[in-house]
Amino acid sequence: MPTTVTKGIRVSVKVRFAEELSDAKQDRFIFTYRITIANEGRHTVRLLRRRWVIWDSLAPRRVVEGPGVVGETPVLAPGGRFTYSSQCDLRSGLGRMVGTYVMRDQETGEGFGVDIPEFMLGYPFLAN
Repeated sequence: MPTTVTKGIRVSVKVRFAEELSDAKQDRFIFTYRITIANEGRHTVRLLRRRWVIWDSLAPRRVVEGPGVVGETPVLAPGGRFTYSSQCDLRSGLGRMVGTYVMRDQETGEGFGVDIPEFMLGYPFLAN
C-alpha cells in the first residue's frame, strides 16, 4: 500500500480496478481508490484543497484541483483519521496518479502541503 508521511500527516492509498464500471471495448477503465489520512502530529489540522496529476498511457496528462475531498474539508485532531473513496477513469488500462493536499494547522494558522503517494492504475489483464 503506497504511503507517505509529511509533517506528521500519513497518507495511505489502496487502489482497485473496478471491472463492474469499466468497458475495455469502449476504452473506459475505471479505478477506485481508498485514501486514509492519519494525523500523527501534535496539532489539529484541516484539509483545505487537493491537487492530482493523472497520467494515462493513451491520453494527455490531466491536473485536477479543487476544495477539500469528496465535498468535505475534514478536521483531524492529533491521532485522528479520515478515510474516503473516489475513482479515476482512464482511456487506457495503464496509468498513475500522484498528488498534494493543502492543509492548515488550526493552532498556528500555517498552511502546508502534504504529499499523496504516487500509485499505479493497471488493468489486471495487462500483467499477463
